[in-house]
Amino acid sequence: MSYVCDICGKITSHGSSKKHRRGVAGKRWKNRVTPTPRLFKPNLQRKTLLVNGVKMKMRICTKCIKRIKKYGSVQNYSNIAVV
Repeated sequence: MSYVCDICGKITSHGSSKKHRRGVAGKRWKNRVTPTPRLFKPNLQRKTLLVNGVKMKMRICTKCIKRIKKYGSVQNYSNIAVV
């Protein structure tokens, strides 16, 4: 199952994580670690939406859920509501 929002198309993004332990306070970090690659996945939720009077199950990100609740429309979907 892919991590893609059905409305806005948000996908996983690549980045790096850096972990370190501090040395003596105010001094140089002695125990540095090289950045390790990681994935940032969107927060997808499976929701039943009412789109123009038709119920549809979609996997949408939480940002789209907030937009739907606030404005009642998102991008190509003009009359949409969370059921």
